[in-house]
Amino acid sequence: MLKDLFLSSRPLSWVNTAFPFAAAYYLTTGAIDLTFVLGTIFFLVPYNLAMYGINDVFDYESDLRNPRKGGVEGALLDPRMHRPTLIAAAVTTIPFLIYLVIVGNPLSWLVLLISMFAVVAYSAKGLRFKERPFLDSLTSSTHFVSPAIYALALTSAVFTPQLWAVLAAFFLWGIASHAFGAVQDVVADRAADISSIATVIGARATTRFAVISYLAGGVLLLFSEWPGPLAAILVLPYAAMCAPFWNITDATAESANRGWKNFLALNFVTGFFVTMLLIWWAFIR
Repeated sequence: MLKDLFLSSRPLSWVNTAFPFAAAYYLTTGAIDLTFVLGTIFFLVPYNLAMYGINDVFDYESDLRNPRKGGVEGALLDPRMHRPTLIAAAVTTIPFLIYLVIVGNPLSWLVLLISMFAVVAYSAKGLRFKERPFLDSLTSSTHFVSPAIYALALTSAVFTPQLWAVLAAFFLWGIASHAFGAVQDVVADRAADISSIATVIGARATTRFAVISYLAGGVLLLFSEWPGPLAAILVLPYAAMCAPFWNITDATAESANRGWKNFLALNFVTGFFVTMLLIWWAFIR
């Protein structure tokens, strides 16, 4: 059971939600306090278990047809695990949410509400934002950007134009990443009658949309506070990762999984350089 829950939480993606919160909180306050620790833990594991666990429960029919499921890219949850997974997601998230509400303020409550709504709405029956083309990518990006915005709201940070440029660039990164990730699932999603940005506009158009979104995010970073503009360079490997699939077809969409595996590894390299830039920014303030 624990192994299933572990795989369902996508451990390779934990850092993608915990780091934005931790970085935004620490750079705003300069403090490693109880809220920093509990918030980071929340966005590291419980948040991801809720997000991906709900997804694995309600995407079971599609996952049965998806050859990449059953490992670090996503659990293939036996139906007997569906109820325990949803219970585990609730039990691990609610205590953290109660604490974060207690220490928060009206703006942080709103951001947290939007963040958790996006987590549920993406996959849960009756909402299924993941089946609403373009809204699926917007919702997915919210999963990764909202922890940072939540930390900024919680700490009463000042939202300058330069900060908005960074957040918008991050949001475009999330949109592009989701879109490209959807390409590899075109065949499985269509077999399960699941719509996505990729099933609607096709694998080729989606891949090109992802490349353009990555590059647009890089352009926005040029308007951030120094040394933020240097981060624009970091979007180029993502665009290069997608480029070999520029002319991909729906029939060969599953081949995009090669690029997706490179994406998972690239995140750790990019995270290192982003951390260095943030340290530099904090040092010269």
